[in-house]
Order: sequence, then structure tokens, then C-alpha cells
Amino acid sequence: MKVLVIGGGAREHALCRSLSQDPAVSELHCAPGNAGIAQLAAVHPVDQLDGTAVTGLARELAADLVVVGPEAPLVAGVADPLRAAGIPVFGPSAEAARLEGSKAFAKDVMAAAGVPTARSYVCTTPEEAAEALDAFGAPHVVKDDGLAAGKGVVVTADRTAALAHAAGCDRVVIEEYLDGPEVSLFAITDGTTVLPLQPAQDFKRALDGDAGPNTGGMGAYSPLPWAPPGLVQEVLDTVLQPTVDELRRRGTPFSGLLYAGLALTSRGTRVIEFNARFGDPETQVVLARLRTPLAGVLLAAANGTLADLEPLRWSDEAAVTVVVAAEGYPAAPRTGDVIEGLAEAEADGTAWVLHAGTRADEQGRVVSAGGRVLSVTATGKDLAQARERAYEGVAGIRLAGSQHRTDIALKAAAR
Repeated sequence: MKVLVIGGGAREHALCRSLSQDPAVSELHCAPGNAGIAQLAAVHPVDQLDGTAVTGLARELAADLVVVGPEAPLVAGVADPLRAAGIPVFGPSAEAARLEGSKAFAKDVMAAAGVPTARSYVCTTPEEAAEALDAFGAPHVVKDDGLAAGKGVVVTADRTAALAHAAGCDRVVIEEYLDGPEVSLFAITDGTTVLPLQPAQDFKRALDGDAGPNTGGMGAYSPLPWAPPGLVQEVLDTVLQPTVDELRRRGTPFSGLLYAGLALTSRGTRVIEFNARFGDPETQVVLARLRTPLAGVLLAAANGTLADLEPLRWSDEAAVTVVVAAEGYPAAPRTGDVIEGLAEAEADGTAWVLHAGTRADEQGRVVSAGGRVLSVTATGKDLAQARERAYEGVAGIRLAGSQHRTDIALKAAAR
């Protein structure tokens, strides 16, 4: 099977790593890729938002499956011309990807499907925003209605800051604050059958102790030893399947990866948000534990045959990933710095580096090219061992001014 992965972040590196280990994959390609992905797959320059260009590349490569990784190409509709050309594609249509592209659309779908979520208001004026903030009170939750690379949400007790964020967006969703721990649960779906994966927890804030600004994610771990029994089945029954059924009822079936961001509140499980693709950094730890070969599962979703698959197989090991970010991230990340110690981080085989914002310079050195530069993922017999191995890998990487959280999975490992 020839597989083409679209994207160039740590999520796509994790996908390529899993696909490269699948005996069914004869050729692996990625566009545009990054310095790390280039070690696993043939990389190709392409505008990942240009559906015509992506379809042309897939035809040129005679790809048997195209996996669209990031949210921006999905919301832009890159999967649509691929499907029209008869090329199997893992990723929802532009219409179905609105589930991530518009918070207001997602709320409308959840209301119709009876999915439990936070009460909310959609606001387009400062007056509406002020009214909504006062209706719910602090802490204030203000979400940009559109895509914002994981940084469009402000949670604050400062009403002025909440109003300022709302003023910087064309349209916002203001909702009640949800208490309780957060969980990420992925599901692969062909538009009818829904196949949940294993839950994970990520860390959105930039600094230890969940302080600092929101980011795209600074680390993650799986499994969740503290999660209530039956959580996955509950979310499948009350969130994932009803959402997929509602989108199919509307004539816009969702085929691809449905990501539910959840809060386990004092009043029950509630949906914080939906994403239309694998989440970063949770993908790194979930795929690290998956033992079923990945390509066949993604192809079955693309072809509408998920119901024919055997149950997924999972490792009993734990996985932890720690993100290494550039100096100044998330406000003004510095780029162009040389990254050293990559081979040393992987030397003992217990951890591996997944590139996000990297590129090769004119001298062939790997340099930083984004805010979240890379992540180090490790597995172990339990969270404590996986965590120790991940941080040993991080310690070996040298990047001027880099930053990372030191408390990823710390509380869960202690429990």
C-alpha cells in the first residue's frame, strides 16, 4: 500500500512512524513533511491548503490512501477533491470539518444530537459578549469561533481580559466554566461505525502547575489510571455515536478522526470541544500504545468498512510525551536555532523524538522552525517509568533558550 500523509508537524511524524512500522505499507510519502519525517518517508513540497495540488500529487504517486493530518487543510476542503477523484482519503469533508472549524456549528450539532456540553452564547458584538460574561460569571471562557491553532481559547477570572479577547475575534462562543479534569478521546469513524481509541490527557498551559497562557499542548500521557470505569463506552454512547449519526442525518457524513475534548465535571461528562483530526500531542502517546497495524484501520475508515475490522489491540505499557518549545513560545517564538542531541535522545531505544517545527538548513543541520519544536515520547511498564525515560530524552536535547514543562504526568504517576 502506498500512503501519502499531508502535514508537517509532530502529529504527522507520529502517524508516519506508525505507518512505517506497518508491513502493509510499501511506500510512505509526506507533504510537506519536516526534518524528522524525512528520515521515514519521501517528502514532497506542496501547498497543503490547495486541494488541486494535493490531489495531483496523490495521482502522481498512485497513492492508495491519503491521510490529511492538520485541521487547516481539512477545513479548507482538501479531502473533497481527493474523494471526487476516487482516491481513498482519511479525513472529513469541508462541511463535516466545520465541527472543528466553527464552535457555533459544533454547538448546534451537539444540541440536535442531545450531546452534553456547556451552556453557551454566540456573540458578535462587544455588548453581546459583555452580557454573556455577566450571565455566566467568572471564570470566563471565551472561544474564537474559528480555527486558532489551539490558542483561541481564554479562560480567566479577569473580565477585562475576557472582553479584550472577544473584541479581537469576529465571532466568539462564550460558555459556562466546566470544572473537573479534562480527557481527550479519539475515535476513528467511516460515517456510520465509530471505533474509539484509548483516552489521553494533555497539558494546555505553557508553564508548570497549569500556569501561563494556553498553547497547542505541552505534553500528554496515556492511559489514565484515575479515569472512571466505563468512561470510553459512556462517551461512545452519549457523545461520539450521536454526533456521527447527526452529521449523517444532515447529509454531511463525518469520515475520519473525531476528537472529543471532555471535562469530567461534578455534574457528569461534558464536551469541551470537537476536533476533526488527530490531536497533538495526544496522538504521540495514543499511537505509541496501539498494536494493531494503523494503515488498514485508516483505509477501512476511508472505504466505509470499519464494521468488518477485528477489535483493536493495545499495549499494556504507558506512554508519556513532553514538548520542547522555542524561546518566546507561545507569544513570539524564536526560530533558526540549531538543535543538537537528537540521536543521543534516542540512543537507548526507550524514547524517540517527533519533530514539529523543524527544518534542515543549508548545511544539513536540523534547526527550529516553529514554536513547538519537537516532542520526546517514551513508553514504560507504568507512567513513572515512561515519564522518567521521556525526561531523560529531553535532557539530552540542546536548543538555545528552549522551554518545557517538568510536570507532565507527574500527578498521575504519583497516584
